[in-house]
Amino acid sequence: MAILSDIDIKKYLDDGKIVIDPIKDIKQIQPSSVDLRIGNEFKGFTITSKPFIDPRDNTDLESYMNSFTIEEGKPFIIHPGEFTLATTYETVKLPADIVARVEGRSSMGRLGVTMHVTAGYIDPGFEGKITLEISNIGKMPVALYPGQRVCQIVFETMTSPSLKPYGHEDRDSKYMNQNGPQVSKIKQDYDLKGGK
Repeated sequence: MAILSDIDIKKYLDDGKIVIDPIKDIKQIQPSSVDLRIGNEFKGFTITSKPFIDPRDNTDLESYMNSFTIEEGKPFIIHPGEFTLATTYETVKLPADIVARVEGRSSMGRLGVTMHVTAGYIDPGFEGKITLEISNIGKMPVALYPGQRVCQIVFETMTSPSLKPYGHEDRDSKYMNQNGPQVSKIKQDYDLKGGK
């Protein structure tokens, strides 16, 4: 596998092989990545009397989270120790022979804010906005402004196209075409079905 350079990223975007919509500024294209902006939708855990989240419980996980839409020009404040789901402003579409990784920008990491807890990998064939799993591991609250560049996407070519890319009818593609921050759909995993 090889990481795409800015030359190849521009070519793939121009050819429509990779789609990032919209790109506000050509400056978003970095030497080996593309900066992505944060959208205006956020989800945060609510206080509950339930002792834990059970991935086999058929209770709707949406009920454990509050949704927030932030007005243009206003910040979302993430406090130390908090976790929130957000979404990229851009929609991303990958072909069957490209995988991608979302990485936090160094400038955000230096504020103590991580952009993905664990799910930075994007399968070939994925299409949609990317849910960001944001944590503030620093000591101070940090303002996040919709439209701000907070993460970057890195593209890698595969040795051959995937036989069953994300979104294929034989795959369990739970997050295909997502348009905002999505809560975990782990209860739909084939190995956890048949729970409570």
